[in-house]
Amino acid sequence: MNNGKIYLIDDERTIRLTFRFALETDGYDVHEAASADEAMMGFKSEKYDLVVLDLRIGEDNGLDILAEMRRRGIQTPTLMITAYGSIRNAVRAMQLGAIDFLEKPIEPVALRKIVAEIIGRHGPRPKAVIPGSFEDCLREAKRLVNLQAFDPAAEKITEALRLDDKSPEAHNLRGVLHEICGDLDGAKKAYGRAIKLDSRHEAAQQNMRRMFELFNFGRSEEPLHLGDRS
Repeated sequence: MNNGKIYLIDDERTIRLTFRFALETDGYDVHEAASADEAMMGFKSEKYDLVVLDLRIGEDNGLDILAEMRRRGIQTPTLMITAYGSIRNAVRAMQLGAIDFLEKPIEPVALRKIVAEIIGRHGPRPKAVIPGSFEDCLREAKRLVNLQAFDPAAEKITEALRLDDKSPEAHNLRGVLHEICGDLDGAKKAYGRAIKLDSRHEAAQQNMRRMFELFNFGRSEEPLHLGDRS
């Protein structure tokens, strides 16, 4: 069984072994790289469904690796792995299409869940998802953001909100897109709307904390929260 080809880029052998075991258990074909140079070599011979990239690769910066991927036209969806509080420029990662993050320590079940969600986002539409439905619009919007197609993504979010303007998930995603495009006021309003609709919406609450820190301190180490994963 092969549910997809994963490229795991991390300089820590123990982490790679742990992630490999967790993903191979779910039927993924896992390839590894332990440095930036090794990572870029791997892209020459293989195509992957997903890159799992640590923010720090020894002395290398994972964002630099991601930027080089994009410079070379490698648009593979990328899941960023971070230590707590280590995302100092989440917007830069988002602009490069990396809107999915996991913080260490990572439980195997959480890794499997987000990997399945990202790969599913870029694969054929699930039979249970009706074309043009609210769920389909959100799924497509996330896929387009991964591909750095921000204008079409905005259109899909607008379409989703026409279908359900009471969805905290859709308003949170609109906030994410505003943030990617540098519209912090728009992001703050969208996150605020999501919280007004559901005061317990975790993603919007976390993203609003980042907005507060950006507006008041000029920076934030709060990671992006894309939204619920079901």
